[in-house]
This record gives sequence, structure tokens and C-alpha cells, in this order.
Amino acid sequence: MILAFGVLLAFAAMLCWAFGDFLIQRSTRHVGDVQALAVIGIVGSVGLLPFVIKDFALLNSTSNIILLSSLGIIVFIDAILNFEALKQGKLSIVEVILEIELPVTVVLSFFFFKEYLSALQLTIIACVFFGIILIATKSFHHWKTKFEKGVWIAFATALLMGVVNFMTASSSKRISPLMAVWFPWVLFTIITLVVISRREGLADFGHNIKEFRWLLLMTGIVDTIAWVFYSYAVFKNPISIITAITESYPAIAMFLGLWLNKETIKWHQYAGAGLAIAASILLSMTI
Repeated sequence: MILAFGVLLAFAAMLCWAFGDFLIQRSTRHVGDVQALAVIGIVGSVGLLPFVIKDFALLNSTSNIILLSSLGIIVFIDAILNFEALKQGKLSIVEVILEIELPVTVVLSFFFFKEYLSALQLTIIACVFFGIILIATKSFHHWKTKFEKGVWIAFATALLMGVVNFMTASSSKRISPLMAVWFPWVLFTIITLVVISRREGLADFGHNIKEFRWLLLMTGIVDTIAWVFYSYAVFKNPISIITAITESYPAIAMFLGLWLNKETIKWHQYAGAGLAIAASILLSMTI
């Protein structure tokens, strides 16, 4: 029953991440990476506060503070890279490259939580890698110089995202699912506001919030809910299994990118996307 509920939460997170990344791409192109991240942080910090107050006693532990603070800093760095990749690249391309977070999460889960994968599951993960290579390659002529725009940033994002997944799951299991989201949100919000005040100024930030308030509000709500769903999904379930399920989200994100953004990709990129997404879905079916 716990696993079944965790699977439902994982699919819910998958849907929210797909729409959330589409909204993030729109938001970053209007207000920039840091300001979009700041709004997400504000929405999440304020919105989750009434629900997380009961867990404040858990912050009396120094080890918990260190874990959550480290997670908050890594989330900030990863989010900026993620937003930049989405702003520069095609949604349909970037989303599939981000699937490299799955094997990173699985490896960390193996070493630290002793979660084991079968030979079939490892084979499927190899298929995900091959699909990522196809989707990331714009042209096979002059291969090194023909990567899609934003691809290298997306790769760096995916690596850190695997670490974020693992640390979020660790914080959820060790502390609480809500605190695993709320505390890092508060920390990176403070960092982003400091950066904004030193760069463009809080007045400009306030103006952008007013002008794009509904887009930014929806972005903050959807992205925060996605992470809450994920945190609860991994609370009492294997990280590798839950993360594998959530990796289906590029299927929806690609549809949004191709349909609403009128993006175009080549046939081998379609094939790579299909392989990577199918492999992720198949991996979730090997549970």
C-alpha cells in the first residue's frame, strides 16, 4: 500500500515537473534566472510555512541543519543552471538531457542506501544514456561543435539534480518530507534576494513581479508542489524506483515544447527522445 501510494505521488510529481519546467522557461525569459528562482522560493517558503511549523523542533539538531543547509545551497546552484539551460535551449531537448539525473540518483542510492538494480534495469539505464546522446546532438557533422544550445549547461544541471534528488530523499527520510523542501527553499530564497538587491535592485524585482504576477505565481506553486510530492514519495520508498517513475515527465514537457513553443527537432532527436523516455517508463515497470 505504501509503495502504491508512493507511485501515485511520483506520477503526480512527474506531471507537475513537466508543466513546471514549461512555466519556468517562460518565466526566465521574462525576468531572468535569479528573479524566477526567487519567486519560486518565496511562494514555497510562505505557502508551506503553516504546514511545516510542527517540524521546527527537528531543527534543534546540528546535523539536520547542516544537511538541510547543504541541500539549500546545492538547490540554488542547480536551479540557476537549470533555468539557464531552459532559457537558452529548446524545452524538448533540455528536458530529455536532464534525464541523466536518473542514473546519478541510482548510483548514489546504491552506494549510500544499498539499493540494488537488476541486470535488466542496468541495461535500460544504458538505453537512457544512448537516447540522451541522440537528443543532445544537433548534427553528426563536426560532432563536437554541433550540440544544441544549452546542452552543456543541461548536462551539468542533470548531474547536480541527481545529487539534489538523493539529498532531498535523505532529508525526507531522516528529518521530514516537508522540512526537506521548506528549509532549502528558505535558504536559497535569501541567497537570491541578496543577489537581486546587489545586481538589478529590489525595485526592479518588484516591478517584474507585478507585471508577470500570474505567470510567476503559477510557476512557484507548480514547482513547489512537484517537490513536495517527490519528497513524500521517497519518504518510505526506494529512491531509485521513485525517481525512475518521475523520469517520464519529459514526454509531456516535449509535447508542450513542440506544440506551444513551435520548436523543431531532427528525426534522430525524435528517436533519441523516444528511446530515453520509453526506457525511463520501462524502468519504472520493472519494480
